[in-house]
Amino acid sequence: MTDTITLPAAPDFLWGASTAAHQIEGGNVNSDWWAKEHQPGTLCAESSGDAVDSYHRYGEDVRLLADAGLNAYRFSVEWARIEPAEGEVSRAQLHHYRRMIDTCLAAGVTPIVTLLHFTLPRWFAERGGWLAPDAVDTYTRYVETVATILDDVHQVVTINEPNITSMMLGASRRTNLDAAGLAAPDQEASEVQAKAHRRAVEIMRSLGHVRAGWSIANQVFQAAPGADEARDAYAWPREDFFLEVARDDDFVGVQSYLRTIIGTDGEPVPFGDDVEKTLTGWEYYPQALGEALEYSHRITGGVPMLVTENGMATADDARRIDYTRDALAGMARAMDAGCRVEGYLHWSLLDNYEWMSGFRPTFGLIAVDRSTFVRTPKPSLAWLGRVARTGSLPAS
Repeated sequence: MTDTITLPAAPDFLWGASTAAHQIEGGNVNSDWWAKEHQPGTLCAESSGDAVDSYHRYGEDVRLLADAGLNAYRFSVEWARIEPAEGEVSRAQLHHYRRMIDTCLAAGVTPIVTLLHFTLPRWFAERGGWLAPDAVDTYTRYVETVATILDDVHQVVTINEPNITSMMLGASRRTNLDAAGLAAPDQEASEVQAKAHRRAVEIMRSLGHVRAGWSIANQVFQAAPGADEARDAYAWPREDFFLEVARDDDFVGVQSYLRTIIGTDGEPVPFGDDVEKTLTGWEYYPQALGEALEYSHRITGGVPMLVTENGMATADDARRIDYTRDALAGMARAMDAGCRVEGYLHWSLLDNYEWMSGFRPTFGLIAVDRSTFVRTPKPSLAWLGRVARTGSLPAS
């Protein structure tokens, strides 16, 4: 008889999947990322184009998620659609995202809304984006606009992975890339995003029914022998700063895929060719999730956590199930150790556009034919649904 690990089952736990608007909707022509994809000499592998047309097919996507037994869907609203020109609010786009919320609720799915998932309106980015003098006020006005459609939404992510945004801005302003190709974060951008986040949390809490937090890319920084101090110095501006900001939040989103080992020189240690890697080139390391939860619990002082992203880019769905099973086992151990985890949201619901890598890395529980947009659920979707319904995780 195969041993099993017990986890909270739906509806007492949020079990679901995550997406981001730019990566699945298609035709997001007013965003800064669309501009990046089309500029001469772009580093993006390809354009997002129609993506997987979820802008028109979100109803089917929500139905597939719900039919599998999942009860939560994290999606983002797109600032570039809602405010295509500064001060010009599209009521039609607000109604569109309100219909997405209603579709989730009608299907018995908890909508978890992300206000900002990397992309900015082109007009804001051209003015400096997070480094513009009025960045916090500009973002605040946008949040106030979106607040008008959140009557039945109880969980809101203010900003997705602000630490990654700061590293991307660090790369654009400087050339001090480390061995892994990541720039030191732009600390000014980190501070500005923290102020914007605090404003957004205040607005959400003023509604009286919304719990708010932001999501952090947890890199599971580990020290090579003798490199504890170097690891700590590397981790603080890239992760700890943002977790410390979250200490006053209602929850913090934990997004975990991999680990990063820091050497005595203060730089990431490359992995050898014998290490199993995913389609993104990351080490296969499902233990990262449990370790990220325990670390985040310690740094935040016990703020409730929601796994807002976790998954594997692979063409082998059986291996995706292996990865997810072991990641969930780590989550169970973290919860047994005292970590308060309120839900697990897999990345991603759909095979989608993965930023500079294009469509090649497939993270989805559902495959999408990009010519016809036909959705084909993978075995991993049904597998995760069974775990959600039963709270029973096969140990091996």
